[in-house]
Amino acid sequence: MSGMVGTSASQGRSDIANVGNPEISIQPTYRRFPSMRLPNPSTWHFDIDESLNRIVPAPPWRYLPYPVAHFLGYRKGKLPEIGNIVMIFWAAIGIFCSIILIELASRRIPAMEQNNTLIVASFGAAAVLEFYAIESPLAQPRNMILSQLIASSVGVSVSKLFAMNPDYDSIRWLGGGIACAGATIVMALTKTVHPPAGATALLAVVDSSAVGIGWMLIPSMMLGCAVMLATALLVNNIQRRFPSYWWTPEHLDGKSPNMIEAKPDLERQMGVASEDEDNELPHIAIHKGLVIMAPHIVLSPEEKVFLETLSNRI
Repeated sequence: MSGMVGTSASQGRSDIANVGNPEISIQPTYRRFPSMRLPNPSTWHFDIDESLNRIVPAPPWRYLPYPVAHFLGYRKGKLPEIGNIVMIFWAAIGIFCSIILIELASRRIPAMEQNNTLIVASFGAAAVLEFYAIESPLAQPRNMILSQLIASSVGVSVSKLFAMNPDYDSIRWLGGGIACAGATIVMALTKTVHPPAGATALLAVVDSSAVGIGWMLIPSMMLGCAVMLATALLVNNIQRRFPSYWWTPEHLDGKSPNMIEAKPDLERQMGVASEDEDNELPHIAIHKGLVIMAPHIVLSPEEKVFLETLSNRI
């Protein structure tokens, strides 16, 4: 303790002595603390599949008899090439059959019959996706079913909430915007975006017949989705393949057999450069039934599905 006091005293005398010397300047020292930066909201990202895919089981179609698995979208080999005329033909058949069947099923629902509602109009847009744009992520079963469940629930909830206001008819337009926007937010966060569902949420508020159905709109939409999905599984798997996936394009049981990371020796053999080689060489090699990627390439699930589909068509 005495040594420390002596040192402080001598340092103090030195500082006093330097005050009168203009050639010596005393520079104050500041302690630098690490900077605290707030996260940039524009970089925020939420992926619900990072949590859900850990508990979602892989589809068991490979263990089923192949004639059954075939109509559930499972394929062992390459799909045959077909022209757009055949695609249009089967799309027309599927749309016609599904709309007719949904209308017949809706007539069995008392709430829809009492409100003289034959079918919810959003099924028309859904039919185009489900029978023509069948490879689109927006047309897959997860998106089609869960989006309509979300949209009908949000739409009816908003409608019931606004109906508590005596001036409901004068503010219904506001509720329609809130319902459509709210349903879109939930669909985007759950990765179940399906454009026709936006129309369902809107109709649940602004369409008088849909408002009259009330909470029965939710089971009505689920029944219609089940009928349309069953029709799509039958019609779309005659000469095409549907669905491309049931839950996610990510392979829940591990790596896809068609998507592998390129090994250094395979990279040289296929003309794919490794990280320490010439960066101007290609980093993805596509062969029949096989896609070889450099390890440092990160693709979205949709991009992986596209490459797999492309490799199967070679």
